[in-house]
Amino acid sequence: MSVLQSFVTSIRSGAIEVIDLTAPLSSETPILQLPEPFGNTIPFSLEEISRYDDRGPAWYWNDIHTGEHTGTHFDAPVHWVTGREGHDVAQVPVSRLLAPAVVLDFTAEAGKDPDFLLQIEHVREWERANGALPEGGWLLYRTGWDRRADNAADFLNQGSWPGISIECADYLASQTAILGLGVETVGTDAGAAHSFDPPFPCHSFFLGNDKYGLTQLRNLERLPVTGAVIVAPPLPIVGGSGSPVRVLALVER
Repeated sequence: MSVLQSFVTSIRSGAIEVIDLTAPLSSETPILQLPEPFGNTIPFSLEEISRYDDRGPAWYWNDIHTGEHTGTHFDAPVHWVTGREGHDVAQVPVSRLLAPAVVLDFTAEAGKDPDFLLQIEHVREWERANGALPEGGWLLYRTGWDRRADNAADFLNQGSWPGISIECADYLASQTAILGLGVETVGTDAGAAHSFDPPFPCHSFFLGNDKYGLTQLRNLERLPVTGAVIVAPPLPIVGGSGSPVRVLALVER
């Protein structure tokens, strides 16, 4: 049996569990709202083309209307001015779309303070307990925020949600070998990050260092602290700054 055949057999037998980390995509999906004069993305919607009727008697299909950064989505380097010379979403090497992951769980802290910020010392404490961050892997930052995702008002929380400090974002992006950052919130930055210097430091530092972002993840509580593998292939939108993505985790059981 080949390695690939053995892998498929392991999934079918339950030896490897596949966990969906993706939020359902619909007109109810929360989206980031920027203040004027900045432009905003549109909500997700379906426009019916035909549904087993005179427009197409044997088929059902829709046009979709959405933004690149709606729902669970992938941020490519070109999304931010610091990464403007980097890859668009279609240019991201496919070898980087499957990678190991670790979970840093700060649900308790974020539950007490919705503006909680991950600090460098938090990361170092985690590493002392669990080992080094994975080279070429994802750091998944769990805050429990996905519990709010079915209610847009609670999820956006008047612009208040947890994130990462300026210093920690810089450290993770420039001083570690991780591939990117995954979060449960509407974007990789904290709700208050528009007031930071630089503004939106996770976007600025990660994308400027040829790293990626994953947002609006779910089910991180089902992952081990270390040992999961993430599959996160965005649509190869030529010239695109990002894409909705189906994020899957592979976990040995």
